[in-house]
Amino acid sequence: MSQTARQSLNKNLIILHFTVFVWGFTGILGALITISAVQLVWYRVLIASVSLFLYFKFNKTDFKVDRKSLVKLIATGAIVGAHWILFFAAIKLSTVAVTLVCLSSITLFTAIFEPLINKKRISKLEILAGILIIAGIILIFKFESRYTKGIIAGLVSAVCASLFSIINSRQVKKFEAPIIAFYELSGAFVWISAYLFATSGFTRDMLLKPADIGYLLLLGTICTSLAYVAGVSVMRELSAFRVALITNLEPVYGIIMSFIFFGDMNKMTLGFWGGAVLILSTIFLYPVVRTQISKRKNAS
Repeated sequence: MSQTARQSLNKNLIILHFTVFVWGFTGILGALITISAVQLVWYRVLIASVSLFLYFKFNKTDFKVDRKSLVKLIATGAIVGAHWILFFAAIKLSTVAVTLVCLSSITLFTAIFEPLINKKRISKLEILAGILIIAGIILIFKFESRYTKGIIAGLVSAVCASLFSIINSRQVKKFEAPIIAFYELSGAFVWISAYLFATSGFTRDMLLKPADIGYLLLLGTICTSLAYVAGVSVMRELSAFRVALITNLEPVYGIIMSFIFFGDMNKMTLGFWGGAVLILSTIFLYPVVRTQISKRKNAS
């Protein structure tokens, strides 16, 4: 790898780590905002879409796409919306820490889905890493049975996150990250609006408290439009699995902030921490093992 390529890779890794740190903060905001998960995400994607639209207008950016791509991006928005709704539902059904650890299963789902979707060879090492992470989640599940519904919601949320990450790793080769983010977030807004309309969800419950307005503005701009664009942009050089693996650091940041804001650590059992250690150890050891395997192959 040339020095320029290495510098570019390191730059993208730094951007991704910063993005993951910001995502870790979304769990805190989700717990602080008082409205339901669906209503919360509706406001979130509305604010994010408007902020991106204003960004395009201010910079006089042409963000038009062809009809076929528009349909794909809007459809992907449904998966994005489902991911966030399930994510915040999981937080409200369990705790921030439990939800973020469940989200670590993105690694396994990506290891399975990415080769199938992109018609690539399945990596045994990636599958092993994913299985170890699932083992950690099972360990948590066993000892945290009172959070069963929250854990299930968190795992399904991870499936959705894995799918739209893989889709975006292909879309970013055709469009700039802000354009992808705008249409997918707008798509999420359309789908969630349709759901709320069909279920008579536009009620007085959607009226916001003053504190909720501030939290939602922070969530919709910094933690969504900015972070989403950054997360998509790094996929020009990083694989969906590599992104998923680093995204698993979100529990580290989220759990630390959860402790600072809510004292969630006092609610966790020994089983939770055993599972969390297994998951996080896998995340950190995976790149080390992969590097050693590559060195042995090159030496032989």
